Amino acid sequence: MKFRKLGNTGIDVSLICLGTMTWGEQNTEAEAHEQLDFALDKGINFIDTAEMYPVPGRAATQGLTETYIGTWLAKNPNIRKDLIIASKVTGKIPYFQYIHKGEALTRNRINTAIEGNLKRLQTDYIDVYQLHFPDRQTNFFGRRGYDTHDAAWEDNFLGTVEGLDDLVKAGKIRYWGLSNETPWGLLHYRDIVKETGLAGMPVVVQNPYNLINRSYETGLAEISCRENIGLLAYSPLGFGRLTAKYIEGSAKPQDRINQFAQMARYNGANALLATQKYYDIAMAHGLSFSQMCLAFINSRDFLTANIIGATTIEQLAENIESVDLELSVEVIKAINEVHNQIPDPAV
Repeated sequence: MKFRKLGNTGIDVSLICLGTMTWGEQNTEAEAHEQLDFALDKGINFIDTAEMYPVPGRAATQGLTETYIGTWLAKNPNIRKDLIIASKVTGKIPYFQYIHKGEALTRNRINTAIEGNLKRLQTDYIDVYQLHFPDRQTNFFGRRGYDTHDAAWEDNFLGTVEGLDDLVKAGKIRYWGLSNETPWGLLHYRDIVKETGLAGMPVVVQNPYNLINRSYETGLAEISCRENIGLLAYSPLGFGRLTAKYIEGSAKPQDRINQFAQMARYNGANALLATQKYYDIAMAHGLSFSQMCLAFINSRDFLTANIIGATTIEQLAENIESVDLELSVEVIKAINEVHNQIPDPAV
């Protein structure tokens, strides 16, 4: 396994982070535990989860992912100190009323939410606590452009940072980060911290990043490098679109793209065309398609960790092994040529 620093903390986290959003929806508790055992055996020390998981979020399954991690930790009490666990608090998107009951990301909401995270995870602290998405109207979750300015945004930046500061001081979290955030949002949080001295800087930003959505490179990547607030890349295989099974005809009805048709941004004509072109590059160079896609992400300077997920151990093994793949100059050139032709078709 390879490792990178977690912001300015001095902590080494595995370049491959174990994603967990399928646990409780597509994976059972036993399968989740099997994946955890396998990942640790391969050198992974970084696990990412959230209070709203599994995905897609719904009241009937909410919290199961953290619960499965918690029961595994209870069986392996001596290993907690060697792990970096990241989780999230849900923002005020109306769909998630069943979690936040309409409350925005206030100091009170954060202090209440953490108790649920810790109880389900069966731990006394979370290493990295992330704000899952902004409360304000802006361009995330597949939304392009900025055509509806939210002059009266609901984000309570100061109150949010104060809430995170409470958790740090109480020892309930060690560090914090953002998710689905914009360049302006990241810099605004940074400025609030500089002005108040509260809670330390965000150490990571968890945003989508894959070959059919490289939008992070516009604005946020430079901030990551200059401010040392790295990317945790989620959906590195585009919800599974960037795997060979959909092109080679071996996909099953229960596979994510087929099962959850609401994830429409990965199904557009340009996304399919770009995916085919990337697949052709992998085949021309004798590479596993998914490993090529993941290896490209692994090579980015602004990356802290690549959050891979899988529903089978076989998929998990293949994804983890991408850490050992170094792409040639020719392959990277070919990937960039496709990107220039069809930029970010699945934003």
